[in-house]
Amino acid sequence: MSNKSRRDFLASTAYGLGGLGLAGVMGKGGVISSAQAAEYVDPLAPKPTHFPAKAKSVIWLHMDGAPSTLDLYDYKPELVRLAGQEMPESFMQGMKQGVRGADGKLFVTKRSWKQHGESGAWFSDLLPNLAQRADDLAFIKSSVTIGATHDISILKLNTGDLNPGRPSLGSWIQYALGAANPNLPAYVVLYNDSKEPRGGAINWSSGFLPAVYQGTAFRPGNSPILHLSPPDLVATSQQNSSLGLLNRLNRRLELKNPEDAELKARNRSYELAAQMQIAAPEAVDLSKESGATRELYGLNDAATSTYGTSMLRARRLVERGVRFIQVISGPIECDGEEKNWDGHNNLEGNHTAHARAVDKPIAGLLADLKARGLLESTLVVWTSEFGRTPYGQSGDGRDHNPWGYTQWLAGGGVKAGTTVGATDDIGLRAIGETKVDTYDLHATVLNLMGLDHLKTTFLHNGRAERPTVVYGEVVKSLIA
Repeated sequence: MSNKSRRDFLASTAYGLGGLGLAGVMGKGGVISSAQAAEYVDPLAPKPTHFPAKAKSVIWLHMDGAPSTLDLYDYKPELVRLAGQEMPESFMQGMKQGVRGADGKLFVTKRSWKQHGESGAWFSDLLPNLAQRADDLAFIKSSVTIGATHDISILKLNTGDLNPGRPSLGSWIQYALGAANPNLPAYVVLYNDSKEPRGGAINWSSGFLPAVYQGTAFRPGNSPILHLSPPDLVATSQQNSSLGLLNRLNRRLELKNPEDAELKARNRSYELAAQMQIAAPEAVDLSKESGATRELYGLNDAATSTYGTSMLRARRLVERGVRFIQVISGPIECDGEEKNWDGHNNLEGNHTAHARAVDKPIAGLLADLKARGLLESTLVVWTSEFGRTPYGQSGDGRDHNPWGYTQWLAGGGVKAGTTVGATDDIGLRAIGETKVDTYDLHATVLNLMGLDHLKTTFLHNGRAERPTVVYGEVVKSLIA
């Protein structure tokens, strides 16, 4: 090993609960100087918005694997009429050859469609519960992205880039706004599989922002945070004594190293870990929820209980001031295998299972937030890495489609009951001027949280970086 001291080594690594390691960074996009580091400011302290916020929290619902929104929200009579035929060349103008996949024939599933609510939004019979919330939703039916590979497009969905290294949207929001509840992480990730979702922690990474701003993953089950509880043989008084001694030693080191901001910041990570021992278990404990609430989220049905648990925990975290909750719908059993929404074959069976798993819990979340007066301050975003093609694959599935698909938002200042943009008559490509890329979605979410994406900056390698890189426009027609 080099001549570095043990303290120097630890200070240079991600340290503390979930890799929490704080650099000397303040809000408003500025980096503090060495002289200022002695006056340490908690990087998780609440920070002001650029303008009045419409939303206080975001629940980011990622449908991993990319559902076919042609079979959920985007009703296309022309696709039904042309089913089984080769895709007309008129829809292919300007697209690369070979884009049609295995056979290129247009494909429809056995769905029935109906308009719902005063907005007249179309839903297929796969989402009967969510259809009842039609007037709470604002649809983006002209979503586009870059790339058609899951890992790459998921990374872009969460961080705005095709390559690792940039902060996730939740990290930017936590960096810009700080924490509203000092006893809980401001950015929490929930998933319903026994292992980490595809791509893993890079999708809730803080990138070049200090590590304190990365997401904290809560696992499924009754103990969502590893190593949070002290060992059985360690009494509370023992733990407090140990933490007290550690704190005194670190404070003495601070006096000797007044410019070492990481040393000061490390204490903050210890404090958060200790506070979370009390706050986090209570926040995710559903045992005191009423029978009616458990039924609303589908906790009494094996098909919906796992995802319903994530939805109910998301609501509880919103109530406790968590800024950004990223919920990832993981694999479930389809045809005897664990699969996500990636319906390259047997799309009928795949989407029937997945839609059933999420439909009631998401509808329950929206209804519960609204009943508690939380929907107006909570932005719910239903999203995926891309959509799926109108042409078939493997006979009964659909291929990846980054050229045109549907996403929606609800609550938090959104103009409910509206639809922005459209795809062509068979649902292959977004048409018109309102094409909404990931950057535009991120800019809009930041706007609803009271942040100007052009002013949310961080100095990295001599350059003022922002969440939307060099792109992005707020979709003003989505905002009430």
